[in-house]
Amino acid sequence: MTERQRRGVVVPPTLDTLRLRLRRWRDTDLAPFAQLNADPEVMQFMPGRLTSSESDAFVTDRIVSHFDMYGYGLWAVERRDTADFIGFVGHLWQTFEAPFTPALEVGWRLGRTHWGNGFATEAAAEALRVAFDDLSETEVVSMTVPMNHRSTAVMGRLGMTRDPRDDFDHPRLPPGHRYRRHVLYRITADDWQRQPRG
Repeated sequence: MTERQRRGVVVPPTLDTLRLRLRRWRDTDLAPFAQLNADPEVMQFMPGRLTSSESDAFVTDRIVSHFDMYGYGLWAVERRDTADFIGFVGHLWQTFEAPFTPALEVGWRLGRTHWGNGFATEAAAEALRVAFDDLSETEVVSMTVPMNHRSTAVMGRLGMTRDPRDDFDHPRLPPGHRYRRHVLYRITADDWQRQPRG
């Protein structure tokens, strides 16, 4: 199927992992998400921090609209033990001009106080399961800037691999921007199925 034909695939509105719940967004998520997007450490490898209105617009214009169009996307993530919102993990169709697009990306952004617990890997693994088991995708990608070692470590733990020949200049950033160069990680459905479970 093409990317357009995958719209409307039915994915459960809530996904549970051992410690986390991935769910649709609520209005009460906007304030903690804005705090997250204003944190210079969280946004270190993004083009810039977001104002509160920019953060709200990101949820409305990109995240919610993606869910409305496809039935899945960047889920809000909360801890099951406390019900605290900790960020997002999930899918985003990337259609900018690049040799590998259109492509389904798995991505994440978590609050700094929740780093170091394996939450990104745990939630992203569930997102990959959905991509391959529920959506019948053949490949999922992830991308970041080369110096974002925390994210590339998650990609590696997920079983994703990088071929330096896939590295690219992100067309949504201007020439000369310090974060224009990106590394691309991939995982195929076959690679995912070969991974040990448990």
